[in-house]
Amino acid sequence: MSARLDLDRREFMKLTAAAGASLAMPMSATTVGTSKTVGIQVGAVSFVDEGTEKVLDTLQQRGGVNTLFLAVFTYGRGIAGRQIPGQPLPDHGKQEYDLNFHGGNFATPHPQYYKNTVLKNLRAPDHGNLDILAEVLPAAKKRGMRVICWLEDVFRTDLPGIEKVQERDLYGRNAETLCVNNPDYRNFLTGLVEDYARSYEIDGIMWGSERQGALCDSIGATHDVPPVDPGRVTCFCEFCQKKAKERGVNVDRAREGFLELEKYVRSARSGKRPVDGYYVQFWRLLLRYPELAAWEMLWTDSLRETYAAIYQTVKSAKPTVPVGWHIWHNNSFNPIYRAEQDLQELSKYSDFIKVVMYNNCGGERLALYADNIGTTLYGDLSKQGLLDFNNAVMGLREGTYQEIPHTGLSPDYVYRETRRALEGVAGTKTLIWPGIDIDIPTEPNNSKCTPQSVKAAVQAAFKAGAPGVILSRKYSEMRLADLSGAGDAIREL
Repeated sequence: MSARLDLDRREFMKLTAAAGASLAMPMSATTVGTSKTVGIQVGAVSFVDEGTEKVLDTLQQRGGVNTLFLAVFTYGRGIAGRQIPGQPLPDHGKQEYDLNFHGGNFATPHPQYYKNTVLKNLRAPDHGNLDILAEVLPAAKKRGMRVICWLEDVFRTDLPGIEKVQERDLYGRNAETLCVNNPDYRNFLTGLVEDYARSYEIDGIMWGSERQGALCDSIGATHDVPPVDPGRVTCFCEFCQKKAKERGVNVDRAREGFLELEKYVRSARSGKRPVDGYYVQFWRLLLRYPELAAWEMLWTDSLRETYAAIYQTVKSAKPTVPVGWHIWHNNSFNPIYRAEQDLQELSKYSDFIKVVMYNNCGGERLALYADNIGTTLYGDLSKQGLLDFNNAVMGLREGTYQEIPHTGLSPDYVYRETRRALEGVAGTKTLIWPGIDIDIPTEPNNSKCTPQSVKAAVQAAFKAGAPGVILSRKYSEMRLADLSGAGDAIREL
């Protein structure tokens, strides 16, 4: 398949008509499922630095954007704030780093929605009294642009009451992450989305949680650097233990299994090969302690229940507001995590799903995944052998371990992942909006986006049949020429 991924005439004509209607037609919550979506993730700081009208002009003219995924709640720099300190500043916005970034709720919290949670008064102090929804919504509506609230499961450790909702690790210590089985956290999330749905004329809500269960975290089945310490995996709090017992899972056996798994991982990372090899020894532990897999599924089911609770809350408050999820990039690398992302199951409480398909940074991340899992479960394989196996089971055709950090992943990766996701929701109402990489930071000598690479990725998603795309991670780290690459793909359609 060529890099251009040429469309045949019939596909071209259909997409031209749909994209043209999408870009020209005023949109509301009722049209989100019937028009091509060209979304972009953007945070409050961009509107503060550049001016609301100027940002909207740029997004429409350069990127062909008709939908804003506005970062309204996060304490992370991945979707809010300026460029990450140390990375090259883009050619727009204030030319300095926001070293005092704090985060929180960038809209106005209404107290009546937070009565049943210890998490209160979480308004972001970064921009004074600015309510980013109140600022952006009217301007966007005048242009026929939709505004979808974009919320992230990332918190600070210094917030009042945060210790009461944090997960507990294998040894009972507080973690930085929050437990979705803790009723205080669940009540906060449902209160937050009800606040947005009732208080503002928004066009949707998207929530993302880039986490996984204790089994996958223990063995380093992720591209995170460094991988999670096997003694710090979560969650073993009182609420998770209670839920496990209700499901018939022996908590003591589970803890014993994870302690044995911790020994296995620490020994493997020190280079001590088990007598029968890394893979066999892992399965020996899993067969001896099936509670390991049960605990992983307990975490996954708890996240799904959180999705469902958010979905039902929003629909009860305002049925016309679409609700969807951001699915972590680990979905492209870790077969166990992918198995947990059952799109048919998720479709029961999803109007749309953003599946991350960041091809440029994906090469670096896939190599990091191989580095992490290659010291534990797949320690018997060479890095290239590991990637050959992974590409086969994940349905990918990509370059070598040595090449991919410097080349990124191909447009074919975007095409294949889009097709797979669309087939995963076949027969449901759920839309798939691939997340497309524009200038997500990579190491200095690794692959960088170009207008041509962005254009090819967007074309690949639409050729595969996607009803829309979401340009990611955040406008404040994108170079304007690369944003124009996405717009060129849209205009050619």
